[in-house]
Amino acid sequence: MTVSSTGSGTLVVGFGVTGQAVAAALVRRGLPVVAVDDRSSDALRAAAAEMGVVLHEPDGTAALGDLVVAAAEVHPAPGLAHHHPVFALAAAAGVPVRSELDLAARFDTRPIVAVTGTDGKTTVTVLAAAVLEASGVRAVVAGNNDVPLVRAIDDAAAEVFVVEASSFRLERTERFTPAAACWLNLAPDHLDVHADLVAYEAAKARIWRDLGPEATAVGNAEDPIVVRHLASAGAGTRWTFSATAGAGTDWRVEREHLVGPGWGAFVPVADLPRQFDHDLANTLAAAAVAAPVGATAAGAATAARAFRGLPHRLALVADAGGVRWYDDSKATTPNATVNDVAAVAAVGRPVVLVAGGRSKGVDLATLGVLAPAVRAVVAI
Repeated sequence: MTVSSTGSGTLVVGFGVTGQAVAAALVRRGLPVVAVDDRSSDALRAAAAEMGVVLHEPDGTAALGDLVVAAAEVHPAPGLAHHHPVFALAAAAGVPVRSELDLAARFDTRPIVAVTGTDGKTTVTVLAAAVLEASGVRAVVAGNNDVPLVRAIDDAAAEVFVVEASSFRLERTERFTPAAACWLNLAPDHLDVHADLVAYEAAKARIWRDLGPEATAVGNAEDPIVVRHLASAGAGTRWTFSATAGAGTDWRVEREHLVGPGWGAFVPVADLPRQFDHDLANTLAAAAVAAPVGATAAGAATAARAFRGLPHRLALVADAGGVRWYDDSKATTPNATVNDVAAVAAVGRPVVLVAGGRSKGVDLATLGVLAPAVRAVVAI
């Protein structure tokens, strides 16, 4: 049965960090908002009351359907599983489902740099912002870092927003047009939220879907899926990056220096605090995606020399008795674990892997390739 919407206002589904930011942005502009959360709490009810938003706790699909039909658009929380009934209800009622990225674009036109990928996106996002700041450009990080873009745009001093664009945020975008957008890699992840790997890939690909001739797309030369999508991106400039692919790659390592188009060699590898191959690739990606919005070679070199990585990402936490201890607890996919163990094993020391966590619907069998490099596994 199809029921057409005759409603107005926005229905916010999920009243967590992003849901509250969306509601607050709308309320501040005098626009009507209704919110719903399947697992409400006193804290959520208090937050809703403070901003004058009615927070519903629907009893079943029919009650949720009534709220959908009464709305002009639906804004779901990032990470809401594809099988949540709100999506089918919205489709049946003809109510558009949009991302907070769409809402931010409606309210603000300042340039956006976007970064996505299964692994490494937080690091590259933070480093790209540091490159811009060192180049004299006021950059604000937003997206997957608990500061939604729709909240970050309240910062009047920001010149550029650097957005960590997860598949959750990209999947529901209606139109997303960053000035520069980087796709780092693709490996199975979040299959407990997306319908399948095809849907996950399609969500990631939205980062380049709407780019025009004035935009720049940056992709990993070593990831065949990323390269395939890069070839069809509508961006006027399409750059590749890699720490190991060598000649033919736009942003690369050459003669022990990081090199980029128009910049030449901008920093010696020996100057960098972190020199694993993936660290070099991250630095190249950050420089490449920041360059179109005002980053300079000197700024990139300054930021790269100062960057010691983020917590829990192959961070050396102890070196005693001939044993180096690394905290890599942010390696939450098999792909990240394989790459990081390989990086450590490359220095020629035996590896003991301490691992645990949720599978997120991903096949863990790919971890088997680590067998030759790992002396023992402690499963927790």
